[in-house]
Amino acid sequence: MFSRDVIYEVVVFSIGDTKAGTKMGKLQLKSTEDGSLLNCILWEEALNRMDSKLFRCGNLLRIVSGSFNEKFNNCLVTSLELVKEAKMGLDENEREEYYKNLTAYFEKIQNPELKKFISGYFEKHQEEIKVAPAAKLMHHNYVGGLMVHTLECLKFAETNMDIMDYKPNRDNIYAACILHDIGKIFEYTINLETGLIDYDENFRSEWLTHSQYGFSICMTAGFKEVAKMIAAHHGRAEWGAIIDLDGKDLEPELYLIHLIDNMSAKFGKINASMLEA
Repeated sequence: MFSRDVIYEVVVFSIGDTKAGTKMGKLQLKSTEDGSLLNCILWEEALNRMDSKLFRCGNLLRIVSGSFNEKFNNCLVTSLELVKEAKMGLDENEREEYYKNLTAYFEKIQNPELKKFISGYFEKHQEEIKVAPAAKLMHHNYVGGLMVHTLECLKFAETNMDIMDYKPNRDNIYAACILHDIGKIFEYTINLETGLIDYDENFRSEWLTHSQYGFSICMTAGFKEVAKMIAAHHGRAEWGAIIDLDGKDLEPELYLIHLIDNMSAKFGKINASMLEA
């Protein structure tokens, strides 16, 4: 039974076109009471009445009016009320601090050509890097989320390399951590007014995935070992990997980058409201 007392957290929101050419919003909410998911539709008329900031990932909402199906897991929403606004992401000072800490790892790279390549790329694209999310939904999906994810990967890598008997090429490991998701600065768009994330259709018309982008720029620059780690970091072909880790005779470094990336993605905060103050 519908109750206005139930508070929901925004999981994901997107806008598409109907066959009639009007706009339709798709909103997934999670109950703060039992964690159950509610899939919602909003027609264009309802969307036009609402501030798009309502739909920021992590926002807490009440459904003021809507029509539910019999199982109460789908709802045609006509009115929403904001209970608590989620943090949009890193603020400007936090972004500068994360960028500083991330780029400090460049000094740990001994290969001068590799260091020059990475430093030059970050200098050219620093504004995009500072605001980019690491995903639309799955992890670190907020302003500055890509830097948080990348820095986590670097810290995980450093800790593991310090304790392993196997000694990988540290330069290549650092570089793969830094660049494995760099294509996401173009793959996603993020609205700095609302915090809403979407896919950039221009990127998707030219590139298959951010992995392909990272692989390509490293291969073009002559850093083949780094490119190979980026190609494998999703682990499985069905997960988007160019190199499937089920293959034979693969370098241990490929597994290391995959596991580090996966650990950060799994344990990384989903939205900015969950970040430590």
